[in-house]
Amino acid sequence: MAALGPKHPSHMNRRSTTPAVSLDQALRQSPALAGLLDQLEQSSAMLRQVRPLIPAGIEVQAGPVQDGQWCLLVGNSAGAAKVRQLLPALLSSLKSAGWPAQGIRVKVAGSSGGRRL
Repeated sequence: MAALGPKHPSHMNRRSTTPAVSLDQALRQSPALAGLLDQLEQSSAMLRQVRPLIPAGIEVQAGPVQDGQWCLLVGNSAGAAKVRQLLPALLSSLKSAGWPAQGIRVKVAGSSGGRRL
């Protein structure tokens, strides 16, 4: 019986000589991506600051900060209405912690092309 040869081509068995880079390292090495990562981290930290003020049953995600306006994405319209009532307290909490938010926009996730929670 003739040998069938290797199951995989020889080039598939070679190991890359390039060292592995973590996703965080790769993002930080690109100026544009590093800026996006910084914005994501800022927005997430702002949500951690105000989350204790938002009732537990309300689904909320941190959105982008643009021109001093922070966006909160809320899971449904009833939750968004409650969050809008809390805006003065949320903004006060952010300002007292030193965050540069001048205002907060509340959007219902899934409406106007937003994402679902």
